Amino acid sequence: MSPFLLLKTLHILSAMLFLGAGLMTAWYKLRVDLTDDVRVIVWYQREMVRADWLFTTPSAVLLPGTGVAMALIMHYPLLDPWLLWIYAGFVIEGVLWLPAVWIQIRMRALAEQALEANVPLDPEFRRLGRIWRVLGYPAFAIAVVMVLMMVTHWYPGR
Repeated sequence: MSPFLLLKTLHILSAMLFLGAGLMTAWYKLRVDLTDDVRVIVWYQREMVRADWLFTTPSAVLLPGTGVAMALIMHYPLLDPWLLWIYAGFVIEGVLWLPAVWIQIRMRALAEQALEANVPLDPEFRRLGRIWRVLGYPAFAIAVVMVLMMVTHWYPGR
């Protein structure tokens, strides 16, 4: 297999993993929080943080790395407008994702405290959950648009 096709395969698999992990994280977070079962919520908060480290973070590293490597192999201009839009989307993703990760870790701690004390979740948990969604849903939408842009080389204004 050529280096380009290997990079392209890794790039596509990373995008699938990034989107899949994001979608499943949001889906199960919604479902788990509706249970009001602190034991289940603690378990999921732990798994959500773990999944970010195991799946989302590596894919977030591989995506720009493989993308830039493919552009270099193909002698594609790294400052082409559609790539600049991709870079901007990726930066926005990071700006939204990094605080969401901190929130997930904080929510995990709040849920663990409630479980240990055998008390209901602190209202702060729900407040942080709302902020997490405000950050996460646009981040996911941006990721979907970025895939469209990568596949079609479309960008706003083109």
